[in-house]
Amino acid sequence: MREPAEAAAQASADPAPGDGPSRTKPATTSARTAAAKKATAARKKTTAKKATEAAKKTAAKKATEAPKKTAAKKTATAAKKTPAKKTAAKKAPAKTAAKAPAKAPAARKSESRVAMVRRARRMNRELAEVYPYAHPELDFRNSFELLVATVLSAQTTDLRVNQTTPALFAAYPTPEDMAAADPEALEELIRPTGFFRAKARSLLGLSVALRDRFDGEVPGRLEDLVTLPGVGRKTANVVLGNAFGVPGLTVDTHFGRLVRRFGWTAQEDPEKVEAEIAEIFPKSEWTMLSHRLIFHGRRVCHSRKPACGACPIAPLCPSYGEGETDPEKAKKLLKYEMGGKPGQRLRPPAGYPGEPAPPLGAG
Repeated sequence: MREPAEAAAQASADPAPGDGPSRTKPATTSARTAAAKKATAARKKTTAKKATEAAKKTAAKKATEAPKKTAAKKTATAAKKTPAKKTAAKKAPAKTAAKAPAKAPAARKSESRVAMVRRARRMNRELAEVYPYAHPELDFRNSFELLVATVLSAQTTDLRVNQTTPALFAAYPTPEDMAAADPEALEELIRPTGFFRAKARSLLGLSVALRDRFDGEVPGRLEDLVTLPGVGRKTANVVLGNAFGVPGLTVDTHFGRLVRRFGWTAQEDPEKVEAEIAEIFPKSEWTMLSHRLIFHGRRVCHSRKPACGACPIAPLCPSYGEGETDPEKAKKLLKYEMGGKPGQRLRPPAGYPGEPAPPLGAG
């Protein structure tokens, strides 16, 4: 038998049933679980850190690349636009060059007012030498016939009016006769001049006004003439200048075209043209200046194709070159007596170098 003390020592040395293996295993599992959790947490932190760093790098890269792409895009766009601008810049001179002949030369812009007036008066003197026979190109024997013929000349040629008025004045020689005319009969007589109904109304109206307000006489004042139906400043100045000897400027289409080509004015409105030209020339020249310019406009300085190469005042004209400059070709553009053809009057005045116009229906 063991001694009591030895038994006690043995008992303390041996583990109690169930204490040894069962206690050690749970402790090991817990430790492993804790280690696994720590490892997982560490991996998550590392992954999150890497993700954060990757996101930061990506954002930084995008931020860096965005301006570069934008700059590249702008450069490409600018590069595309630049050739277009260059092309437009290249085309611009071509357009300017194409329009240049129709505009006044640069020399005109630098011309002083005094120089322009001197040049204009010299041109008038030279035109007086070219057309010493200039005259109104309407046939008339008195102020009433001139007034009626001028009203009829709207929108037609003086030649057609001159071919029409002999029969008209044979039927209605005075304002009183015309005021009493049958409208349809009057229309038929003036039909060749065009717009005959409107013109017939004007002729009847002005004839009645002359009969009732002016005792059957054509008034010799512009203020009175422009009150008559169908009579404006141009018609009034024609009558005053050629029937009464009162100076006036006749601003018709030829007159207006030439004074602008000559650089005497830039105005388009007839009354403004009249006012500006009146300041350039003395009053005594107004009527004959009108005849000379109208003659030159009809014979040489045409609307569509002026005969620049045959123009006697070409050296003084700032618009030289708008028309045909070859002398031989330009000569073929000349009209009426300058082109060897009849004029517009059936009864031209003495000294007219051309042939009389044929009557209506002849040749």
